[in-house]
Amino acid sequence: MNNSEKLHNVFAQSLNIGLDKVTDELTYNTIPEWDSVAHMALVAEIENAFEIMMDTDDIVDMSSVGKAKEILAKYNVTF
Repeated sequence: MNNSEKLHNVFAQSLNIGLDKVTDELTYNTIPEWDSVAHMALVAEIENAFEIMMDTDDIVDMSSVGKAKEILAKYNVTF
C-alpha cells in the first residue's frame, strides 16, 4: 500500500465513509461525517499511521484530503 492509499484508508475509516468518497477534493464540513470532533480523531489517526506529530497550525489548516497531502509532505511523507 502506498502513502496515498494509506491516507485515503485513514480518512475512510476515521470518518466512517466509503473509500469511494475519499478524493483530494473532499473538504472539511462538506459532509456531515467530517465535523470538528471527527477532525480531531482523523488527525490522531493520521499521526498514528504516519508516525508523526503535526503542529497545531497544520491541524487547523488541514481542510481537505489534498491539503493533508501537502501538510504531510512537510513531514517527509511522499505521495
